[in-house]
Amino acid sequence: MNEIVDYELFEVPPRWLFLKIETADGTVGWGEPVVEGRSRTVKTAVEELLDTYLLGEDSARIEDHWQTMYRGGFYRGGPILMSAIAGIDQALWDIKGRQLGVPVHELLGGAARSSIRVYQWIGGDRPSDVAAKAEKQVTEGFTALKMNATEELQRVDSPAAVEAAVNRLRSVREAVGDEIDIGVDFHGRVTKPMAKRLAKALEPYEPMFIEEPVLPEHNDAMPQIAAHTTVPIATGERMFSRWDYKEVFENGSVDVIQPDVSHAGGITEMKKIGNMAEAYDVAMAPHCPLGPIALASCLQVDACTPNALIQEQSINIHYNETTDVLDYLADPSVFDYEDGHVAIPDAPGLGIDIDEAYVREQAKRDVDWHNPVWRHDDGSVAEW
Repeated sequence: MNEIVDYELFEVPPRWLFLKIETADGTVGWGEPVVEGRSRTVKTAVEELLDTYLLGEDSARIEDHWQTMYRGGFYRGGPILMSAIAGIDQALWDIKGRQLGVPVHELLGGAARSSIRVYQWIGGDRPSDVAAKAEKQVTEGFTALKMNATEELQRVDSPAAVEAAVNRLRSVREAVGDEIDIGVDFHGRVTKPMAKRLAKALEPYEPMFIEEPVLPEHNDAMPQIAAHTTVPIATGERMFSRWDYKEVFENGSVDVIQPDVSHAGGITEMKKIGNMAEAYDVAMAPHCPLGPIALASCLQVDACTPNALIQEQSINIHYNETTDVLDYLADPSVFDYEDGHVAIPDAPGLGIDIDEAYVREQAKRDVDWHNPVWRHDDGSVAEW
């Protein structure tokens, strides 16, 4: 038995929370439990789970710990608790891989691929100049891009609003040609009637997928939206367990799922979600606009998930204004990209080494990121 003896949490810029867990033999594992904009809330949940269930327990019993953290409380699920579980789970897998001297994917059945394609963001909250950004990223070797489709929209908006989104995608398609994939993120900003209109209007420019066309609480509307377009439908970043995915699998409306390894219960749960998706002929493109620990965790699952399609990553994303993904790594070359792909890390554990001194220095900074609150012209709250 190698018991869990200590842990530390670090709030670091731009908007991340890192977890360090240590075992009795001195092995250290890292996780990234965070809800962007709610890091302090998740931090408290992590402390509660570790103090209540895990300190003094054998670090190797990952499945049992997951079940205990999930089922041990009468109230369960949701972004806060599942993100807390996710970061703990990542750190436990990191410890186990390091103790056994193998990457995590070897413990999950072994690699089914040596690399995976990644995509690069080109348009943020209110995307502009996306064509120029797209051309730049293609010259840097990316073969897939993603952009937000719109600014805020009214529940039923004007033809001009639809045309603005069409023009934005058209400009990117004309700039990069037909060999580059372009994901279009509706970001949950779009209501059902507008999603149907936009999906049909964007179709001639052949997006790789349209992402989160409606909020997950309206997943029952997905079949209607899918019926209006041939463009693949993607969703899942705000779905937190395999049980949340049951409806979209069963109604056949979704082509690509996007679980987030730092929100959806960690490596243990994301692997199960990916396997579940395979049974419904659905691809997986993990959500990850986060830090290096989350990205490394995604790649370990991608490695052994045959239906993994493409990986989101956040190097140089618009959120990372002061500190970026590679800054926290002892060896940033682990995330070198070549021909639009990244190699699966094959060092023990998650396959990365965190620069702990840098983490401690950055944790001294005031980190208080929250997403903006948008309002329509009439003063009512809009979806961000």
